[in-house]
Amino acid sequence: MILKELLHAIPVRDYKGDLETPVESICLDSRKAAPGGLFVAVRGHQTDGHLFVEKAIAAGVSIVVVEEYPNTFLADRVYILVDDSSYALGVISSNFYGRPSNKLKLVGVTGTNGKTTIATLLFNLFKKLGYQVGLLSTVQNQIADRIIPSTHTTPDPVSLNALLQEMVEEGCDYCFMEVSSHAIIQQRIAGLRFAGGIFSNITHDHLDFHGTFSNYIAAKKKFFDDLDRFAFALTNTDDKNGMVMLQNSFAHKKTYGLQQLADFKAKILENHFDGMLLDIDHQQVWVKLVGEFNAYNILAVYGAAILLEQETIKVLTALSEVSGAEGRFETLKSSHGVIAIVDYAHTPDAVENVLETVQKLRQPNQQIFTVLGCGGDRDKTKRPEMAEVAVRLSNKVILTSDNPRSEDPNVIIKEMEAGVPVDQKKHVFSITDRREAIRAAFHLAQPGDVILVAGKGHEKYQEINGVKNHFDDKEELIKIFNEHNA
Repeated sequence: MILKELLHAIPVRDYKGDLETPVESICLDSRKAAPGGLFVAVRGHQTDGHLFVEKAIAAGVSIVVVEEYPNTFLADRVYILVDDSSYALGVISSNFYGRPSNKLKLVGVTGTNGKTTIATLLFNLFKKLGYQVGLLSTVQNQIADRIIPSTHTTPDPVSLNALLQEMVEEGCDYCFMEVSSHAIIQQRIAGLRFAGGIFSNITHDHLDFHGTFSNYIAAKKKFFDDLDRFAFALTNTDDKNGMVMLQNSFAHKKTYGLQQLADFKAKILENHFDGMLLDIDHQQVWVKLVGEFNAYNILAVYGAAILLEQETIKVLTALSEVSGAEGRFETLKSSHGVIAIVDYAHTPDAVENVLETVQKLRQPNQQIFTVLGCGGDRDKTKRPEMAEVAVRLSNKVILTSDNPRSEDPNVIIKEMEAGVPVDQKKHVFSITDRREAIRAAFHLAQPGDVILVAGKGHEKYQEINGVKNHFDDKEELIKIFNEHNA
């Protein structure tokens, strides 16, 4: 492909060189620069790609896209000057891979909690309905039955468009993807055409990146602002910021909810540890997911499927058969009756949702033991809040390590302990080793009691000082259960 074609729909301020130059590859990481390629200098959260322009040129790239020209120019190179190189990268990536988002129906899911479950349920639902489908999620990326490991909630634009093009080549009709607030602000989805967008909810999270809650809301809202008039925008009307998402959107606006007046309505008729009975638009359906927060997720999926012109009865029948995402309220039971739940809950609101669900499901004599940690190098303000919620809704709480990353896990635990009321401290234990914390919860529990292991969900590692060590909450619980059976 020639450069001029790649620059379609990009406002170019200036350029030096030949726009007819062929482009063999594109990259934003100078370490991946190759002869005949194009390098985009992106100003990231931690590093500035402009510092690596010379390195990329030395590696042989023919073209660099920048927001400011370097001090020197090479006669046999092309320099493209733009206002926003992050946006340019998204559009260039889409153009390079043949605008794959125009060749299937791409639906984005954004919000604080529920993104992975909604996207995964949609993927599983549409597979069940007989379509070829793609998935881009925190847990994994998937093209039909082929699983591709996931490293980010939303990949970088080059990887993202490459995956979408693979989906097109393999005949996918739909792709369902999580859209993180980071990805929206960093323009990772620039150049993509969405058939629809879904908003789940918005609560306290990622303020280490966005600075204020208003900025966080604005980031989510931008996704809907950018949808075109041929797309749908489906929002949770029960969330206090749900309707904000639709204010400036050109998309076809629709709502879902359990409480407020909405286009798609549901009611929980029965709720058990192994599933719940819902009334969705006056049709009863049993689903394998549990809890009010999952009723919202199911309803969002149902609404999106109807907006994608699927038949109501077929959708409800398929919904009764599909499962949610790994590590989202995933239930295990020991031979002597202890119930363990593994969940990705890593915000105060998510922890509260899960524990309130457990409270509603348990019998009066069943105690709740919560194992909880907070990630390092992330929003510190939520640490005491998460501990407060856990203590308020559990009989016993064990504070432990999550992914401490570059921080001292003991310091993180101390910051969590600050949220524990003085009169509740006797119900709280601090065990830094996560494996031992899970084991302690099991030994404290009696038959019938419930253990919630929160924070990591599907993750198969624990990140400590830049090293990802194998660790799986579900695997640890199974080991403990088996040891007790031996």
